[in-house]
Amino acid sequence: MEDKKNALVTGGSKGIGRAISVDLAQAGYHVMINYHSDDKAANLTKELIETQGGSASLLKFDVANPTEVDKNLLPLFEEKKQSIEVLVNNAGIIRDNSIVWMSKENWSDVISTNLDAFFYVTKIISKRMVKQRYGRIISIASTSGQAGMRGQVNYSASKGGIIAATKSLAIELASRKITANVVAPGFIGTEMVAHVDQEKVLPHIPMKRIGSPEEVAAVVGFLASSKSSYITGQVIAVNGGMYM
Repeated sequence: MEDKKNALVTGGSKGIGRAISVDLAQAGYHVMINYHSDDKAANLTKELIETQGGSASLLKFDVANPTEVDKNLLPLFEEKKQSIEVLVNNAGIIRDNSIVWMSKENWSDVISTNLDAFFYVTKIISKRMVKQRYGRIISIASTSGQAGMRGQVNYSASKGGIIAATKSLAIELASRKITANVVAPGFIGTEMVAHVDQEKVLPHIPMKRIGSPEEVAAVVGFLASSKSSYITGQVIAVNGGMYM
């Protein structure tokens, strides 16, 4: 594992995060799988990677809590002297409602988990990447962050914030051979969209189907690779043509 490059995937235990973790492990990375509470899902993802010949470790902490972020990430560099070549900011939650009925807690919880965590984690990892003069930062946004969705004022704000922040981040880090890009999925077959009425959604998707987590992971894998070395500050949509 010492001669392997490392990738950190936040919210990496299930759904899109699991697919990304598996894809990066297949590409040869040791994958650090961050998760908040679901031990069973996290261990399943780790086992899935290892049965395919890859390597992974688990990092259980709340990315929305800056104290927990510091406690779990700083020792990787200060004590273990590890490098992280790839960071995937994937952790996210939804608390959908019309703004008229949206509680302050539903606003703050989504902004904290989806946007504040982007800052907490990226600040630490990017500092390490600057020192090693290499890195790939890939953040998962959403079609909601590009076009807006009814009932998702909080979610759209958080994902739109990630898109805007990444563009500035890309400018700041480009001279250090660090790229920063966004992948913006549309409707993907995960628990997060299980409540969606597909009969209402599919007519708005030119490809007439829901996407798979693996289709998102494939784009992340490309952006993590050397093949994407001249791509930075970009938003790549994986939405079946729903938003262009």
